[in-house]
Amino acid sequence: MKTLAIFGAGPGMGRATARRFGKEGYQVALVARRADRLSSFVAKLTAEGVAARAFPADLNDIDAHPRLLADIGPVDVAVINGSLELARLKPVRDLDVETLRAVFETVVLAPVSLTRLMLPGMLERGSGALLYGFGSSAKNPEPMLAGGGAAQASLRNYVLALRADLAGTGVTAAGITIGALIRDSDAEKLFDTSADARRGFDPERVDPADLAEMLWGMATTGEPAEQVVGA
Repeated sequence: MKTLAIFGAGPGMGRATARRFGKEGYQVALVARRADRLSSFVAKLTAEGVAARAFPADLNDIDAHPRLLADIGPVDVAVINGSLELARLKPVRDLDVETLRAVFETVVLAPVSLTRLMLPGMLERGSGALLYGFGSSAKNPEPMLAGGGAAQASLRNYVLALRADLAGTGVTAAGITIGALIRDSDAEKLFDTSADARRGFDPERVDPADLAEMLWGMATTGEPAEQVVGA
């Protein structure tokens, strides 16, 4: 049975993606900080016939990544999301070195660490997909979101370069850039309850099942290099 691992699994796109791949016979490893919430995800997915397991972990603890991947086992498809705290989404004039350093650790270095641990196995098997989530400011600079945009742009560059390097290996790397609110997600809940989160934006909202379908297509066909939603 093939394994899908979702790093930074949430109630929106994460759970929808688990459901989509589970329908195709994948077993799913859900990774996030909160053990209680992961357990609820697993219970609901199991009731729907998806073979799901929970792996509570702080993905920002890079030293713990090798043990985490050993516990999960070989990964055929990985969906990798870096974490970003609202307080670090600083406007560009307020962005300082310490904030940007902290953002890079969570948005860039943690995904790169996970990638480097999974990639050798995928290359040895001659198949696999590494899929990454970006915010719209990774591609379209937004002064109010500079704290996240600069780091996500760096990760996006890394992913596209990795994709080019992996050509012909059977392993693909690709990204989905989202400039919309994902329904049922933590971001949507925060946006609807916090003026600080809204910051004058009024984005469209997208169905997580549609995003999951995009990820399924990217994993199975290797195309395209990047899906752009609302950005």
